[in-house]
Amino acid sequence: MNFKGSAVRERRPFEVIDSRQLDHLRVFHDVARALTASLELEEILSAIMNKMAQFFGPERWSMLMVDEKSNQLYYAIAVGENAESLKGLRVPIGEGVAGWVASTGNPLVVPDVKLDPHWAAFSAKHPDLNIQSIACVPVRSGDKTLGVIQLLNSKLDLLSEYSISFLRILCDYAAIAIQNARSMTLIQELTITDDCTGLFNARHLYTMLDEQVAKRGEFSLMFIDLDRFKSVNDTHGHLIGSRLLAEVGNLMRRSLGPANAAFRYGGDEFVALMPGMGKAAATNATLALWEDLRRTPFLEGAGLSLSLSGSFGLATFPEDGNTVPTILRSADEMMYEAKTTRDNVAVAGRGLLKDRVKVPTAIRSSRSSY
Repeated sequence: MNFKGSAVRERRPFEVIDSRQLDHLRVFHDVARALTASLELEEILSAIMNKMAQFFGPERWSMLMVDEKSNQLYYAIAVGENAESLKGLRVPIGEGVAGWVASTGNPLVVPDVKLDPHWAAFSAKHPDLNIQSIACVPVRSGDKTLGVIQLLNSKLDLLSEYSISFLRILCDYAAIAIQNARSMTLIQELTITDDCTGLFNARHLYTMLDEQVAKRGEFSLMFIDLDRFKSVNDTHGHLIGSRLLAEVGNLMRRSLGPANAAFRYGGDEFVALMPGMGKAAATNATLALWEDLRRTPFLEGAGLSLSLSGSFGLATFPEDGNTVPTILRSADEMMYEAKTTRDNVAVAGRGLLKDRVKVPTAIRSSRSSY
């Protein structure tokens, strides 16, 4: 009888430990399942952060990501009081709680700010934050800080060494999610990007055209063929020719702006997709790019100063074609009409435009012309 009682008494602590470990295993299982179920970064991070919130019970919590270009943190996820006001807010690395953690790569755990002179003073300076406890942990991959997870006013009895170790393991999961999402983004970019110019490739053009046609909204499509490009390759070699194509791609991006998409269609042919743009506006955009191409000296960095022109064709959906094949054919036919004279623009329904518009004379006296 005494033996049985002793066995029961000895078993109880192990049951408590097993129960807590089982809770953690459930959390890890759920997070691991989220990592394999989706490659959407926000979805995965939200799953991880929700698990943290369930375990630590903070009043406010957030995930801040590092923007390497600006050396700042931005709020990727924020939950709790005043969460909406944090959207768009940026924190310089090195400043505040999150900034200090991001810059040092060290976690910061303050179970009770009243007992820490530094953070007591910080809390007093920011009464609107109502900070009672802080748990701020870096999300790191190797020696690089990717972001910071910040929990304010968590359950104080859970901010133990054991619990912080648990929090750091969840941060490691977050780091895996971020790296996976970035790798997938890079892979996706490589599959839709032309190596030479950095523009989208023809495969992605068809994808975007399918999307635009499905929306049934107005858009315009511009085809461009560079005039006498073969002579550049014949005279200066294919390496120079490739550099020239890359510079033309950069010119297209600058001239068309971020609202429009530019593609290398193949060889020395380019395409621009202008969503929501009717024929009049698209014609103006085409003429502007046509003039920019004629005015720009190319390959000055290679000791050359080449002048280019192009044959441009323009068509508008749905009036010039209401399917992907028909709108492509309309724009392509206009480009071939422009090639009959070269250095010209042809618009579906209007024909050739060169003789109808006033075009500033290109400065070519000190440049080689092709």
